[in-house]
Amino acid sequence: MPEALIVIDVQNDFCPGGALAVAGGDEIVAGINTLIGDFDTVILTQDWHPTDHSSFASQHRAQDPFSVVDMPYGPQVLWPDHCIQGSRGAAFHADLNTDRADLIIRKGFRRTIDSYSAFFENDHETPTGLAGYLRSREITALTLVGLATDYCVNFSAVDAAELGFTVAVRMDLCRAIDLDGSLAAAVKGMRSAGVRIY
Repeated sequence: MPEALIVIDVQNDFCPGGALAVAGGDEIVAGINTLIGDFDTVILTQDWHPTDHSSFASQHRAQDPFSVVDMPYGPQVLWPDHCIQGSRGAAFHADLNTDRADLIIRKGFRRTIDSYSAFFENDHETPTGLAGYLRSREITALTLVGLATDYCVNFSAVDAAELGFTVAVRMDLCRAIDLDGSLAAAVKGMRSAGVRIY
């Protein structure tokens, strides 16, 4: 069956030294580059926020990073400013092989809504266009890797499974934030959705 590799948010701000660094985020790059050679179709996602994005704690008076607020679309973690459009932090890790990418999906560029998933904004209704692209190429199976396991990888994997794709997540090529048990919850949720985790 036609299969695609989706590489989630391997960007400088999610790697050590970045604004929202995931521990060991840079350790997965070499393995991802090797895996890319096994796939005919490679898709990259890229967090791509305006400077005043509503998910930034800096845009909310008296709110600290990692606190949670209610947005019109539901609960939203407030993050440190990160992956600002055109910044070094938003750029892909320098060692990531981006030349093989058939498509780059940018997400989180709408100021009033965040987007963890490669498929939908956080309202779970506004599509990114990725599902249509995959279907137009008759791709039915997906392998996901990248950052962070418990947020963007998790949301992307669950959405893909709910859209009818066969989904696998390579845990050795992901790293997690693990905010208050979020990793365990994400793994449980992915398995419940039918995602293969290995």
